[in-house]
Amino acid sequence: MKTAIFNTKPYERAAFETALRTTAQPPELDYLEPHLTPVTAPLAQGYRAVCAFVNDDLGADTLRILAAGGTELIALRSAGFNHVDIAAAADLGLTVARVPAYSPHAVAEHTVGLILTLNRKIHRAYQRVREGNFALGGLMGFDLHGKTAGIVGTGKIGTVVARILRGFGMRLLAHDVAENPDCVALGAEYRTLPELLAESDVVTLHCPLTPDTRHLIDAAAIAQMKPGAMLINTSRGALVDTRAVTAGLKSGRIGHLGLDVYEEEGDLFFEDLSDHVIQDDVFMRLLTFPNVLITAHQAFFTHEALGNIVATTLANIAQYQAEGRCDNAVTLQHHSGKAGARSR
Repeated sequence: MKTAIFNTKPYERAAFETALRTTAQPPELDYLEPHLTPVTAPLAQGYRAVCAFVNDDLGADTLRILAAGGTELIALRSAGFNHVDIAAAADLGLTVARVPAYSPHAVAEHTVGLILTLNRKIHRAYQRVREGNFALGGLMGFDLHGKTAGIVGTGKIGTVVARILRGFGMRLLAHDVAENPDCVALGAEYRTLPELLAESDVVTLHCPLTPDTRHLIDAAAIAQMKPGAMLINTSRGALVDTRAVTAGLKSGRIGHLGLDVYEEEGDLFFEDLSDHVIQDDVFMRLLTFPNVLITAHQAFFTHEALGNIVATTLANIAQYQAEGRCDNAVTLQHHSGKAGARSR
């Protein structure tokens, strides 16, 4: 099945080529460097399948061009699909398939890495020591043991985070549309979102982005947080109202902020912009805070996770070619998830 893979990075191509060597009936893959947008979509003319990443533009305009060019399957290299106009895809008869689970451990472990780094100021200490400064002023943290962690979204990733944080001796609070028995077994107590925010020393987000969860953490939610609490987001950028979070940092309501995602990351992340002037003033303001740590959507980025993403993507393509359908297809029902819906 002829497939155009847009927005391809060298490490992705290497992973696909490795997987193809052990694939029984490998599809015909063409690797394209450009992002998928309405401007570049004509490059997919004649391809039955198109493979896209989280920062590609799969709005209605792009989808119409793809459908007109003969594309039938949109194979996402991600679990999230908020960048896809699912309603437009359904109207055009396009199947959108995702990778529902690749490595919850990768994202969960990165989440805990952000928590530890922010708390113990490891990133700042690293720079000091390299400059010959061995003073400890400004590097004091707090014991995680005995503190309260609030986990918003208790699917696979949230559950792994809960398991790790329980190992630190933290009290676990959780919020979701439905209780996860695995989290309950770990000792997690389910609360409403306002209750969780009011009691948690660390709040970590692990829910998908839907119309109902957009800006789940806004000015009102921040006002409900425990003063000085740590906020971590390794899920989707637009779960957080960045301007409201900036105000929360300035007031001290938010004591630490760790982000692996950003609501306007499409023009920034996954690219080397070190020789450019970054035009996003909101993002640049965040970088001025000493208690903010941002990584560029790398929580998923482990050998195991990338291998699983590639394997599932190829399996989605193969199933569609053989059956004209896909078990991992995204439906309109998926797209209309309620607030707090769990990550898969």
